[in-house]
Amino acid sequence: MQHHIRVALRTSAFVSVALLASCASSKGSRSDDGRSELGWIQASPVLQQQIDDESRRLPWTHGFERLEQIRWFASVGEPAYETLFTLCVDPRDEVAAAALAALGATGDQRLVPHIQDLPWSADRAQSDLGLERARTLLRLGDWDEIPTLIAGLKDQRLYTRSLCFDALKESTHETHGYDPRSEEQVRTEAVNRWERWWQSRSGEGLLSAR
Repeated sequence: MQHHIRVALRTSAFVSVALLASCASSKGSRSDDGRSELGWIQASPVLQQQIDDESRRLPWTHGFERLEQIRWFASVGEPAYETLFTLCVDPRDEVAAAALAALGATGDQRLVPHIQDLPWSADRAQSDLGLERARTLLRLGDWDEIPTLIAGLKDQRLYTRSLCFDALKESTHETHGYDPRSEEQVRTEAVNRWERWWQSRSGEGLLSAR
């Protein structure tokens, strides 16, 4: 009988140690205040499952459904940031662009340095995805991206010109007579006005003006 009791006590002690080790391990990836290593508020298990499910669906959605996903991620906010930053480096540009759009839609200016530091290749940074990054940063208050978007006004594609113009207009409340649907010569004259405006503003400490 005593032998059985000793075995039971040793077993109980072993289980207790294992449980303590398990708890210590789980706390290692999550701080006591429920924040990630980068300081973002972490999602509850249920919300994290929803975030994971939506991130897996994202590459296969299109049109209005994709826009709804972007709005959903933006509405979740901080608990979705880590997942969105993972999607930002997805090799599929359309996935990375959607993640950037969601981050921009949050309006959270704390995201700016993290977006600036995305580990992209030079080719990727200078592609259409680079324009999406510029739009996102401008929406979050980084006016250093204005020249990139002014250059985008010269793009031959109406869709790209429209996105760049909408971002510029939203943040600066300026148009300078630009219409993405105008004839090329008319657009060129308006782009020149945009460039002159930027040159006059960039040296006056007004980059954060609204």
